[in-house]
This record gives sequence, C-alpha cells and structure tokens, in this order.
Amino acid sequence: MIFGFRTKVFVLAMMTLLCPRCGNPAAHPLHRSVTKFTLFFIPLFPVKSRYTTQCTFCGFTNQLSKDQAGQLRQGGGQSLPPRGYGANQYPPRM
Repeated sequence: MIFGFRTKVFVLAMMTLLCPRCGNPAAHPLHRSVTKFTLFFIPLFPVKSRYTTQCTFCGFTNQLSKDQAGQLRQGGGQSLPPRGYGANQYPPRM
C-alpha cells in the first residue's frame, strides 16, 4: 500500500489515582496515542491525538481532554500517596 495510518502510544506519566469504576486507589498510566498519516511507510504528519488513563486494578479506560491530561501530569489531579506508608517511611524489612 502506498499510504495509510499508524498509531503510536506513549506513556507520559504513572500516577496513583482513585478509579471511578472500582473505587480502588491504583496505578494509572497516562497514555498519549498519536495517529499519523504515512506515505511509503514514512510517518508524515499527525492526524489525531488522544489521551487516556487506565486502571491497573480493573482495566477501566478513561478518555481525557488535552487540558485534563496536562493538569494530571502537573500534579493537579487526585493523586494519592502510597497506601499504608507515611511520606518518609519505607516498608518494613523482613
């Protein structure tokens, strides 16, 4: 084929968020999917960008706008500290 489309997915950040579906605090990677127009298998220009987060506990995928993704990436989201440990504590050694 002479022309087509190719999508690449980039992980922008990894955050601990409260999942809207299962309600568990879990890791959520922030993904950016970029679809580019290709000519002779050479990517030329982006056609579409999409931002999503996905709960690693239940698999729920949430689509975000570019502004929402920027706020989450800057720490303006509902990030939570790791469960069960203080800010300067490490897990107990056994």
